[in-house]
Amino acid sequence: MHRTKTEAALAEAEAAHADDPERADLLRRARAFKASWIDVAEGLTHVKRTGRWRQWGFDSLEAYAKNELRLRPETVDKLTGSYSFLQRRAPTVLARDALREPVPSYQSVDFLRRAEAQDEAPRAAVDEIRKRVLDEAAPISAVSRAYRDVVFPLDDEARRARDVAGLKNVAKRLRDLLAETHEVPRKLAGRVSGAVEELLEALETKKAA
Repeated sequence: MHRTKTEAALAEAEAAHADDPERADLLRRARAFKASWIDVAEGLTHVKRTGRWRQWGFDSLEAYAKNELRLRPETVDKLTGSYSFLQRRAPTVLARDALREPVPSYQSVDFLRRAEAQDEAPRAAVDEIRKRVLDEAAPISAVSRAYRDVVFPLDDEARRARDVAGLKNVAKRLRDLLAETHEVPRKLAGRVSGAVEELLEALETKKAA
């Protein structure tokens, strides 16, 4: 596995301070933070290719990742897919030092990977996404907001379903927070909660229509 000078220095410092558990632990945490998602994705990709999870007593890579690493199958797919994509399309990103150069998130790389696989996506938009993700390490929220409807267009029905689902999630979260918090006057919280319930009922009615 690749190892930057920064990671090596942190590892040496961790070993040097092994007699101070708290200090060594913080150095270990710093190493893990600097390594970011790439080391995990590299290891998972290797295990996926070699099938080592079978020797460890698991029925699938997904079962291994879920039970031992506590990673969801969709996360594993994005991690391994993003890592393999960078190996093929932008290998220099994998060698970046996170202290000196921006490292894109695996979610943003996965978005770029799927965009490049869309034959009907506008090439200019895909080129812009590539620059935003690989050169600027733009967060997935910004990339998705700017380009989602351009490269992954939805028909009207699918867009309405997406919007309804998003509204319901936000409304339910607000309802739960109002029930838990003591920061909002009870009368006001009650009125807002009532309006939220009315909104949820309206969304359910619209969904059923």
